[in-house]
Amino acid sequence: MTEHEELLMLRKQLENAEALLAEKEELIRKKDIQIENLTQALLHTRKKMFGASSEMSTPIDGQLCLFEDTGELAKKLLESQKKIAVSVKEYKRTPRKPGVRKEMLAELPKEIEEYIINPKETCSECGAPLKVIAKEFVRTEVEYQPAKLIVKQVIRQVAKCTKCGTEESENPNDHFQKAAIPSKPLSHTIATPSLIAHILYQKFVQGVPLYRMERDLFQMGLILQRSTMTRWVIRCSEEWFEMLYWRIHKKLTACNVLHMDETRIQCNKEPNRKASSQSWMWVIQSAACESFKGTFFYYDTSRAGEIPKELLKDFTGYLTTDAYSGYEKVENIKRNLCWSHVRRKFIESIPLDNSGKELPGSKGAEAREYINLLFKLEDEMKDLSYEERKNKRQVASRAMLDAFWSWADETSDKYTTNEKLTEALGYAKNQRRYLETFLEDGRLVISNNLCETHIRPFATARKAWLFADTPRGAFANGVLYTLVETAKQNDLNIFNYLDYLLKSLPNIDYPNHPALLDDYLPWSEQLPKECRLTIMNKKRFK
Repeated sequence: MTEHEELLMLRKQLENAEALLAEKEELIRKKDIQIENLTQALLHTRKKMFGASSEMSTPIDGQLCLFEDTGELAKKLLESQKKIAVSVKEYKRTPRKPGVRKEMLAELPKEIEEYIINPKETCSECGAPLKVIAKEFVRTEVEYQPAKLIVKQVIRQVAKCTKCGTEESENPNDHFQKAAIPSKPLSHTIATPSLIAHILYQKFVQGVPLYRMERDLFQMGLILQRSTMTRWVIRCSEEWFEMLYWRIHKKLTACNVLHMDETRIQCNKEPNRKASSQSWMWVIQSAACESFKGTFFYYDTSRAGEIPKELLKDFTGYLTTDAYSGYEKVENIKRNLCWSHVRRKFIESIPLDNSGKELPGSKGAEAREYINLLFKLEDEMKDLSYEERKNKRQVASRAMLDAFWSWADETSDKYTTNEKLTEALGYAKNQRRYLETFLEDGRLVISNNLCETHIRPFATARKAWLFADTPRGAFANGVLYTLVETAKQNDLNIFNYLDYLLKSLPNIDYPNHPALLDDYLPWSEQLPKECRLTIMNKKRFK
């Protein structure tokens, strides 16, 4: 082999080695990117599990530096906002008014506990007799009296006709007449309306599972198995509440603006399915602009778009949701998408350090600041009329959106190794036309938080009771959460309302006269005073 041939061979070996090295370096680079993405996913999961659950953004000193790449655009945008911004009243802390405690305790029953001086007691100074001259007010207290169970035996009189069965009577047989008694909600059981209402309140308002209630009732002296309570809940749902449930749904579908979302529920005994299979609770919520307040929970095994299509077949209007494609199957609606979901996507893309704190200067943080400004504009417009809000949005929100989409296009053109950021940008840009729907109508809001607020009690309670055992039980969950959440929105005392329904519905002929049920819906003006919260209670919990 000549020297030239040896040189060519060595050069070829060097080229092969360099190519192999470049290939290995590219593989290492991809592995590093993958490791970083997995590390960030782990850090975000840990933050989601153990960090603050609030979506409020913490102000960052000098946050405008986030817009260094688009500084001129942000500067012009902020200048235009100053010209068109809506005036906001300065917040002033309201001083505590006198008499608040008196107003707070006004609805509670009152007792006087008086301490008297022993008539035999003498003066502690000289031993002379004492004479009572006045009474002194010392303090006001609130005492807790534990609930108690009472065995109630129902007895009624039986009367005999003095004429029937005698020779003077046309009726040859004796006639016995019994005193009228109200029908009970569940025949052949020991259940009373108040006991059932207590079980429903504890489970569907307080989120207490039936097995805990079983122990609590045992402490009070009653042995009541959870299986029995389950049957009571399902029977009451099927026999007394379902008619109200479907009337709430009918009222919702007559609205112009609705919210909708879905959340998971596990049902153990669905036919032909594993016990661990996920089913779904679909939730429909009336918008804040509607004249009435209502929430509707519907159980189904499927998350297919056929479910909302069927539930909303009589609805025509705006539907505020997340970007789930299943809602595309709903006919005769205009979709309005939630900007909170977009913001969450970008927040998940912000890099974190090992302590879970955000690394400054990220593109995800830039997007969050744009969206926060959009929410700030909405907050400034909240007291305007719907028409005024629409007009302001066409200027202020339009400018903000144009700035955001310009930023999104510019960021998308740059190569990024952050998978979450790429996903967030794709999510936002793919849903652009639905994310801008809110500009069309001042009644619309830019988030689906209202619906999520009424899903939260269900999701929180689900952590305690974990699953529904049967499809009937899962459907009953939807019926009861519908009644409870709608009653909550209409400022009702939920226990008293459930007790009133269970006392009244078994004694009216609603199967033949369905219109009678309108007086028992949570927003009805015909509900008695005891079903409503006091003014002070409403103030404290709003």
